[in-house]
Amino acid sequence: MSITMISDDTREARTEAVRALESEFGELINRFRRIITENANRVSPGMLPGAYKVFTTIVRRERVTLSALAETLMSDKGQISRTVRELEQLGLIERTPDPEDGRSSLLSPTPLGLERLTQARMPQEDALLRALEEWPVDDIRNLSRLLHALTAGVAPID
Repeated sequence: MSITMISDDTREARTEAVRALESEFGELINRFRRIITENANRVSPGMLPGAYKVFTTIVRRERVTLSALAETLMSDKGQISRTVRELEQLGLIERTPDPEDGRSSLLSPTPLGLERLTQARMPQEDALLRALEEWPVDDIRNLSRLLHALTAGVAPID
């Protein structure tokens, strides 16, 4: 077998494996879209998935400016501003003056927002725990490590 054939076989096998991975990611994305829609409705009936994403990003960042939030989400600052106002009206987040920049505010979740998010996430967390119940903990950690490497665009570290 020539080196070119091995290289072609490897390329074909890699392409096939990547296509299968892409297909599985498509299924996973569809499932997560449903979960996000359901979670958004549990946080506040009628909440759109985009508002849920803004809210969960604020929760994850703990304290963030509107500009940093828009940059993180790669979204229009005006749209993010409207969504932030809606989240404020729902009592899920609050603004406080930014001590480093008096012209800016920091956005953070309220205790009510954190409580609603925890309750909204419970059904899916329980389902994920059940789905992974038979998996060894090391496999779960390895999957997390590999997914992190993929999303960061780096080679996985053993």
